[in-house]
Amino acid sequence: MLDTAYEAEFDSIVDVVADICEVPIALISLVDGHRQWFKAVKGLDVPETPLESSICSHAILEGDLVEIEDTHADPRMDGNPLCVDDAGLRFYAGAVLRSPDGLPLGTLCVLDRCPRTLTDPQRKMLKVLAGQVMAQFELRRTLKQQAILHSEADHRIKNSLQMLSSLTRFQSRVSELDETREALDAVGQRIETMGRLHEVLQAGNVQTHVDLDDYLIRIVDFLTEQSPEHVMIDTALSHIRMTPSRAASIGIVLNEWVTNAYKHAFPSDRPGTIRVTVTDMGSGTAQLEVADDGCGTTVETPTRRSGLGTQITDAVAQALDGTLTADANAFGTRHRLLFAV
Repeated sequence: MLDTAYEAEFDSIVDVVADICEVPIALISLVDGHRQWFKAVKGLDVPETPLESSICSHAILEGDLVEIEDTHADPRMDGNPLCVDDAGLRFYAGAVLRSPDGLPLGTLCVLDRCPRTLTDPQRKMLKVLAGQVMAQFELRRTLKQQAILHSEADHRIKNSLQMLSSLTRFQSRVSELDETREALDAVGQRIETMGRLHEVLQAGNVQTHVDLDDYLIRIVDFLTEQSPEHVMIDTALSHIRMTPSRAASIGIVLNEWVTNAYKHAFPSDRPGTIRVTVTDMGSGTAQLEVADDGCGTTVETPTRRSGLGTQITDAVAQALDGTLTADANAFGTRHRLLFAV
């Protein structure tokens, strides 16, 4: 918490405690090795003071609540530069901020330039609000720990995906059978598809929903790297939010259809374009379309292959409660997946 920016949650606490205790000055003070630093301050125009002038450094060594009715009459304040002159601080009351393991960190304190005494309700409220300060501290510590764990998990997932991808590529290169190499290449691309989703999740720390267009663009970038030189990919993607698992399913279908077009739509270095479109159809539905201007077929419905890719797209469509359609003619082939958002 040291040297972090002021925050409204803590500012409001010092405002409230100053009003309750009817004093002009209130602080959330943290005692460091050589200074006391203020996470929130009302009534003073300094962010910290040296430790030798800190009243809080005395308070945290005593009970849970320390009250000094008149600093001029208290021997602990002898020589304190904040208290010595007539305009100095004359009253202090501080509730210790104590960590769950009992370590005193500082105080929530109130001060005045004239002697005074708190009432019992004021003392009680000062301690209650000090507990709220510590609750906020612990919440921030927990969130930071979670962020560290999340970052470590992301790092391990990324490394695992990269290792799997590398092993798959290596095995593909050393395999002697064309069918084996083709299958391993397809597996490698599916791993890469999942890796792109992980990048989206990691970039935005997203847990519940992702931007489908952002995710699919990353997959298209990867597929463009794998494309034949004479084939281009064009995109028109509506902005749609989805859960990561459903977005991953859409990405798998996109990968299968584009890869299939590479293999079959552009023989003999035929130039062409694959257009990837995601359209928000309204009423909670959207459509993925992958269309090419390749060699196509002379029949209206393209022949469905029975390979692993077809089985995968069928399974994904079923999991999404989606509908698959396809059509083709001499000017190209078009595949569509209608799915719920």
